[in-house]
Amino acid sequence: MKLLVVLLALVGLCAGNALPVIPGDNSHYVEGESRYIWMPDGDGIPHLVDLEEPVDELTFDAASRSGSNNAYWLFTRRNPTNRQVLVNGNANSIRNSNYNGNRPTKVIAHGWNSKGSSDLNPAITAAFLANGDVNVIVLDWSRAASGTYTLSVRAVPDVGRQLANFLQFLFNTAGGNWNNVHLTGHSLGSHVMGNAGRFAPARPVRITGMDPAGPQWGGNSNALNRNNGVYVESIHTDGGLLGIMDPISDADFYPNGGRNPQPGCWTSACSHSRAHELFASSVRTNHFVGRRCNNLTQARNVQCTGATLNMGNTQLGKRGSGLFGLRTGSSWPF
Repeated sequence: MKLLVVLLALVGLCAGNALPVIPGDNSHYVEGESRYIWMPDGDGIPHLVDLEEPVDELTFDAASRSGSNNAYWLFTRRNPTNRQVLVNGNANSIRNSNYNGNRPTKVIAHGWNSKGSSDLNPAITAAFLANGDVNVIVLDWSRAASGTYTLSVRAVPDVGRQLANFLQFLFNTAGGNWNNVHLTGHSLGSHVMGNAGRFAPARPVRITGMDPAGPQWGGNSNALNRNNGVYVESIHTDGGLLGIMDPISDADFYPNGGRNPQPGCWTSACSHSRAHELFASSVRTNHFVGRRCNNLTQARNVQCTGATLNMGNTQLGKRGSGLFGLRTGSSWPF
């Protein structure tokens, strides 16, 4: 019997550390055990990530992972596709832009190995501007988000802190306040927004996490949580793989069970990206109605029959709590 136990343990260890050979296939992955996982970049191309890759502290370039490298791109209805670059500490860059402190401000953050021009940003920007007359600020933190995943995870708190500092400078310079701010982020960008809320002088009125990144975030005190904003919402679409499955927000939505495969998807990368696609659609149409679940098992099986709460949308006064399940379609607008 002891020999059998040892053999089973060795098999599990080998399986957890085995190199997966099919790009994008995360069927091998066991949360908290597996060493390798396929992660998509901003163009949806899968990259094999070693979650236990050692960090050489002697050659680690902290400056390249600092939030001081953040770039802030402003889009409004006067410049819906041509960005205006706002610079932290440079009042003229703000005064000479189309920013208006009387409008609501929406902020978007991409995830690992992505950039400000990655697909989710123009899609969500266009949805926000179609929905209302707002300031949209795209956070490009591509320098800190590139390269080794573990180093990007380390960079998240400072990227969020610098974003909070910039927004406060923006408000002090040209008007605006935290009661009129909606922070949105995908994957690692969700945790960036959580840290922005944590470091802000006042809690932002709303944060939306789009499939908050899962690997290395279980039990991580820097992860997005319900205390980071007045109302915090997460949309889970690849839970247990690239995204977190457990509820972490005031309201946690689990479309189609919150996990891979989402309708129309064959890989977890597709399911992971579905969160920001669903959010962009919700901004335009606000047609996703969740039903409250009694527990996570009901959410995973979409067996929820409780009170309703719409998933996503742009409402700054939105409030709600609990786990919510719903079903969506397989293609836009879902």
